[in-house]
Amino acid sequence: MPYFLEAYPELSLVNLDLLTYAGNLDNLEEVNGHERYTFVHGDICDRILVEKIFEEHKIVGVIHFAAESHVDNSIKNPGVFIETNVKGTFTLVDVSYKCWMDKPFQYKPGYEGCRFLHVSTDEVYGSLGETGLFTEETPYAPNSPYSASKAASDMVVRSYHHTYGLNTLITNCSNNYGPKQHDEKLIPTIIRKALNGENIPIYGDGKNIRDWLYVLDHCKGIALAYDKGKAGEVYNIGGRNERNNNYIAKVICELLDDLQPKARGSYLDQIIFVEDRAGHDRRYAIDANKLEEQMGWKAEENFETGINKTILWYIEIIKMSRLFNSIQ
Repeated sequence: MPYFLEAYPELSLVNLDLLTYAGNLDNLEEVNGHERYTFVHGDICDRILVEKIFEEHKIVGVIHFAAESHVDNSIKNPGVFIETNVKGTFTLVDVSYKCWMDKPFQYKPGYEGCRFLHVSTDEVYGSLGETGLFTEETPYAPNSPYSASKAASDMVVRSYHHTYGLNTLITNCSNNYGPKQHDEKLIPTIIRKALNGENIPIYGDGKNIRDWLYVLDHCKGIALAYDKGKAGEVYNIGGRNERNNNYIAKVICELLDDLQPKARGSYLDQIIFVEDRAGHDRRYAIDANKLEEQMGWKAEENFETGINKTILWYIEIIKMSRLFNSIQ
């Protein structure tokens, strides 16, 4: 949100968020009170609320980030993922169509430039072998309730372009990381557990590989796709930073040894291996050539520069939290 407000001074932004367990308004403190920013607490599945927002704020574009996204949670409670990711996406895209268009392939006067960008994931493509990359033409093969719900939402958005002529775009990204990420994700978990002196759990043998994308690079890729993308197209956004979980844990622990050394020993000593999760895909990697060649996008952070920025942010946040708790 801060990036979009700064990069697009002509736009006003409305942020609809249910603020479930993973939502945190503290992450948006820097835009609170901004004259071009409005926060609405609500559910994307609430059609009446969504229609009211479209009408009151004259919405002319949607960038749809909202999703349940943690694979472990989808294994335990898949119904929530179907509700938010499938029904919620349908609600948003259907309200967009009804507000912007008179009938299929005919926009209402003044709404001709409206478009709907749906943010998805590389997990819809399934699992790669030791070689190869996901492209925009890779067949879908989701292996978890989370990725299945995202695949379904992608198909809903695609159908509104082909059936109704709605100006839609889909972006599929690799694993994000960076400041403000929720504690449940891998990198914040490693940092938090390390600094709290707890065991750092790594699934299975730790050799599962992901392509890591710094969050600001992702935001810039989405903005470019929204500005310059061709209606109905899919754009993959990846960091070209393939790393396995063992490497991630090792690098974070070694950086913490330098930045926040323990009184005794290394943070590496806290790493343990735990039972692998069900349906754990072995490798993801994205080919972002389409976005790079057509729009000039390129990830500015490699993993080593991005993880250093991320760790420094978390160290400062944890320090502030401990100081606050000590005052209390």
